[in-house]
Amino acid sequence: MGASAIDTTTPVVRMRDVVKDFGPVSVLKMVDMDIRAGEVHALAGENGAGKSTLMKILQGVYTITSGTIEVDGREVTIRDTADAERAGIGMVFQEFSLIPSMTVAQNISLNREQRGRLGLIDDRAAENEARRIFDDLGVALDPRATVGNLGTAYWQLVEIAKAIAKDAKVLVMDEPTASLAKHEVENLFALIERLKHRGIAIVYISHRMDEIRRVADRITVLRDGSVVLSDQLSELSSPQIIEAIIGRRLASDLVYRERERDPEAPIILSAVGIASAHVLRSMDLTVRAGEIVGLAGLMGSGRTEFARVLIGMDRPTRGELRIDGERRVLSGVRAAQRAGIALIPEDRREQGLVLEHSVSDNLVLPVLGTVMRGPFVSPAKIARLTDHLVRTYGVKTSDPDMPVNRLSGGNQQKVVVAKWINTAPRLLVMDEPTAGVDIGTKTEILDMVRDFASQGNAVVFISSELPELLAVADRIVVLGEGSTFRALERAEIESEEQLQLIIQGEAA
Repeated sequence: MGASAIDTTTPVVRMRDVVKDFGPVSVLKMVDMDIRAGEVHALAGENGAGKSTLMKILQGVYTITSGTIEVDGREVTIRDTADAERAGIGMVFQEFSLIPSMTVAQNISLNREQRGRLGLIDDRAAENEARRIFDDLGVALDPRATVGNLGTAYWQLVEIAKAIAKDAKVLVMDEPTASLAKHEVENLFALIERLKHRGIAIVYISHRMDEIRRVADRITVLRDGSVVLSDQLSELSSPQIIEAIIGRRLASDLVYRERERDPEAPIILSAVGIASAHVLRSMDLTVRAGEIVGLAGLMGSGRTEFARVLIGMDRPTRGELRIDGERRVLSGVRAAQRAGIALIPEDRREQGLVLEHSVSDNLVLPVLGTVMRGPFVSPAKIARLTDHLVRTYGVKTSDPDMPVNRLSGGNQQKVVVAKWINTAPRLLVMDEPTAGVDIGTKTEILDMVRDFASQGNAVVFISSELPELLAVADRIVVLGEGSTFRALERAEIESEEQLQLIIQGEAA
């Protein structure tokens, strides 16, 4: 379909007065949204604002409590994902739905397999169909490749191809760049542009304002389950959008705040010449009490690998590690915890939480010894501790006994931060601690980090998002190829652009 033939005025999907209740809790309140062919429509809002719920209604994962949905001008009832597919709705979730042991082509044709004369599945027909789709999209991907052997960016391409094979008119992308490298993000944006020219409507869910500005034509902002803003991106400034998202103006949006620090404060962490079997070659780092040190670097520079050494997940092959002046050989995670080290991991769902367990269980798990009464756990002590942590760290939950996977991503992250700071570590290692959270939650987490450091503790803060790194770190250490490349005081860095050039190795 040529771009000139696309009707961009009549909505492909029109949602009106959509309400979604979960028991007594109203998650969506009279939401209106129009999605047009050949456009990218950004859907923004804080964690828990209702974005994913609205799109899961469109996808048939949830059914609406009340309201109407029209597709191509006709009212439809979407009871399940099969109804959504028939209506031409496709979705690329953050957690992919592919089967790793099957090929690319088999995943694309799953449940739509063509069969030969003997009733056997025709893999060659599936491969030809997949090849036609990839050629049409300008993508080089072997349909015979096993999905489990591919990287995240290719999984995403397969998900998109699956939707196109089912004649999707609308494609919903939920945080599509969260796990992609920079060059993979560029490839995705180029693909989105090609999809637009085919007349496909794209709903783009993201917390990243720079991405929204780059790819989206319009934006709808949800707050507390209601639409608070819907307009052309060209008509809105970034401060207007952020104010709509969080409901207030940010007086100091991601701005570094000077804190009282003693340059002669005791050294909590001293790492000299640390090497490991994975990436690290020679890592040097010193962090004093009350200090936040940011680690920056390209993917593969060794940031996460250094965090794994600090928490005892990987043993260094060379070098010396001291905590509070005492030489330590960390034999595992428990040894690191005994040494006063805690980690906020990169992937909260895989490494930070027990998703099927309650909010309360997750909060008290690292400190079970403090909620015992004799040989048994004390429900009263658990309730008191849970209530204290929920209030202190602003975890939004209607019931602390609900499974933690029912919380929004931002509130899940608050649970991870709360439970580990509650163990009273001397050194807190944070690996991408604001990944996938909204701007409001991000500023709350940065305030938690500042407060923790101001109590005389040390923080190693790893982040790919340079604005937040510049907002929170007192010093920034740049890594390159597994080694300490350069260390800078925050006052030496004048701009994000300067830091980016240093990371790329292009600045003196």
